[in-house]
Amino acid sequence: MPLSAHRLLKDASGALGDLGTLLPLSLGAIGVAGLAPMPVLLGFAVFYLTTGFYYRLPIPVQPMKAVTAVLLTTQVGAGSLVASGVMIGAVLLLLGLTGWVNWLSRLVPRSVLSGLQLGLGLMLANMSLELIATSLPVGLLTLAVLVIILRTAPYFPAALVGLCLSVIVGGMIGSPGLALNIEHSFSFSWPELPDVSAWQQGFTTLVLPQLALTLTNAILLTALMADDYFGEQSRHVTPARLSLSSGLANLVLVPLGALPMCHGAGGLAAHYRFGARTGLAPILLGSGLVLIAVLPGGISLIAAIPAAGLDALLLVAAAELAFTKRLRTTKPSCWPVIGVTALVTFWVDAFWGLLAGMVVEAIRAAWVRKQRTA
Repeated sequence: MPLSAHRLLKDASGALGDLGTLLPLSLGAIGVAGLAPMPVLLGFAVFYLTTGFYYRLPIPVQPMKAVTAVLLTTQVGAGSLVASGVMIGAVLLLLGLTGWVNWLSRLVPRSVLSGLQLGLGLMLANMSLELIATSLPVGLLTLAVLVIILRTAPYFPAALVGLCLSVIVGGMIGSPGLALNIEHSFSFSWPELPDVSAWQQGFTTLVLPQLALTLTNAILLTALMADDYFGEQSRHVTPARLSLSSGLANLVLVPLGALPMCHGAGGLAAHYRFGARTGLAPILLGSGLVLIAVLPGGISLIAAIPAAGLDALLLVAAAELAFTKRLRTTKPSCWPVIGVTALVTFWVDAFWGLLAGMVVEAIRAAWVRKQRTA
């Protein structure tokens, strides 16, 4: 196979690597919260396309997890969602334009970032295992095929094969797909404009829980992992630029009906693990989302993918995120910092994990200084 065709196939496979996060959360928001499907999918498409052309690397686009979780579990109006996207976008834009986010990234030690990465990987793994259990035959078979291909034929498009297999097996045994009301899938509607109460609810319910996760996972960790994977090639993937691109996307697209969106370390791990190495991967995925959004029956097509198959992809990506080379080669004195940060992140959230890790790192640094002077 010519090299160009091989690279295209691998980037196409890598483009699908993060669907285990993107589809369940975005389609869940459409089906449960009643958001209009077309602007949600087109929002992801536009952000993915611009990300691919701008960064020229497989930098991911994901729904903001804390915002989406609140949407799926509580009564939040469309006005509050718009307000939250505008506020988050404004904060990220400010942090990027001023360079304050770069200053923040220098304050957070690598040991704490490694602990956050491990904790977030464990969170994703736990979520994926719960959903794989909804159809064990599909989930386990898809997972086994993914692992075999990635270990024995790393240049083969594992994600493409895994998804196709899950659809075939799921259809044979009647495995449930993603829950979604597709009655009005081919429609476009403008969101309602936020009033004063919507701004207040958006700030307290959506913005505050999301910002800590966005700053750690979508900006600091994404920049760190891009450097791990691509080295000098990723010199333009800085915390400031990731903050700017996320801020602009939310300020422009959320008022038009998109979900609040960001980048993410887990998505980068997923795209990379399944073969993506260039900006072609996000461009391909963005183009595919445009087609799904505008073609009749497109949403029903992706809703038919078994959830267990998607979360087999997510479990592989979670392992890639959690167990990095940096984690394996860290100094023994850093393990308490990494362990505490990961556990608090897993059991509570990334914000408290960050604070706990900073405290333990300060204690570790003081102990190391004392040992050197003793």
